[in-house]
Formats: sequence, C-alpha cells, structure tokens
Amino acid sequence: MRIDVFTIFPDMVTEFADRSLLGRARRSGVLDVSVHDLRSAARDPHRSVDDTPFGGGAGMVLMPEPLFATVEAVDPPRPLLLLGPGGRTLDQAYARELAALDGFSLLCGRYEGVDDRVRTHLVDAEISVGDYVLAGGEVAAMVVLEAVGRLVPGVMGNETSADDESFGDGLLEYPQYTKPAQFREWAVPEILRSGDHARIDRWRRAQALRRTLRQRPDLIEARGGLTEADERLMAEFDDPGPL
Repeated sequence: MRIDVFTIFPDMVTEFADRSLLGRARRSGVLDVSVHDLRSAARDPHRSVDDTPFGGGAGMVLMPEPLFATVEAVDPPRPLLLLGPGGRTLDQAYARELAALDGFSLLCGRYEGVDDRVRTHLVDAEISVGDYVLAGGEVAAMVVLEAVGRLVPGVMGNETSADDESFGDGLLEYPQYTKPAQFREWAVPEILRSGDHARIDRWRRAQALRRTLRQRPDLIEARGGLTEADERLMAEFDDPGPL
C-alpha cells in the first residue's frame, strides 16, 4: 500500500508516520508513506505557495501553480483526495474501502483553503474527518493515515484485532479488562475468568450491543435495529454490566 501526502509542513506528517504501527509498517516495507513539500515547486525566493483571494476577504489561499506542479512531478497514486469539508466523511467503512486499494494520495489545504481550480481540476474528490474547522489538513491527514494504515494486511500484529474494535461490526467495542482481577472495590466480571470461551464471546457480544444501545443508538438504528437474536443474547446476560 502506497499513500502520498502533499503538504506545506512535511516534517509534521513524516514524524507522525514514523511512529508506532505506521512506523514499523514503513520500516518493514508493508506500508509506503511518501510525504511531499508543496513549497518544492515555488518559484520565488520566499517559496510562496499562497496569495490574497480575488474579491477580497480575510486570510490567504493556496495558489494553483505550485500545487499542480508538485503533484504532476510526483504522479502519485490515485485517487488524490483533498482534505476538506465538502467530502465524504471518513468512517470505518470508508477506511476499509481505502485500505483495499493499492494506494491513494492526500492533499492538505491550509489558510483559507485552496484555489478552486485545484479542487475542480487536480484532485479526484474530497475527504472530511468531521464537521469542525482545523487550521490545516495535516492533522486530518494523520487521522486518515492512522485509520486506513492499520487496516492494511500486515500492519497490525494480530490481523483479527480490527474486527473486534468499535465500528468493526457497526457496534461499540465490548468492555476490556486486565490485571489485577480486583482493583479497589471493583472486580473483573467472573465470566472473563471462567475459561469458557464460547460463553465469553456471547457475553462480549451482549455487552457490545448494550453499550451501543445506550451510548450510540444511532449505530443500532443504522444496522436496522436489534434483531430477535440480539434481544435473546442480551436477555441471556441480564446483568447489564459496565456501560
């Protein structure tokens, strides 16, 4: 999997991509993250990539020339996605779609955004990480790298880990515990120490359903509501447990 990132702050993205799972995946050759400096194509001594907007207004806008020149010189994997508010919102399903590709690229905006000719003639689509405002696309690009990169086969040590996590099946993850079995007045649920793995699996599923129903009912609704099997499973473990 190859992911190219275009930004005016390449060190910020490179430092992030060199850490933890992504860093190990890069060093092992499983994941190729290439970061490109948009200022590399700037022609003036100050390496300018932005200018004032036509029509007036606050802030600066990234110019088309250095962005087109940098992208065209690299010929990155497509689709090239602009981090912006108008795109499809990243969720776990979208992350899995991107992880199934051979590669894709991200273009980070800054300041008041990019010249609209970049959006309409250079990139293939936009991608959003949520309905809020950031100073630039770098943090958003890191979110995409983390969410997608960890789903690429070979990046995570346990390939089944992603299946049990929140949103893997449209549900929040079941509660997790580790040692000690007793901390202050709170004990780990007895079933998790029983050794009955089939029953543990059913308990975990029931807990995931309950937690999602309480904290994120919209996810239950998106799945078409609770099935009869879901209802029976929750009834089997009538102690709601920690939610």
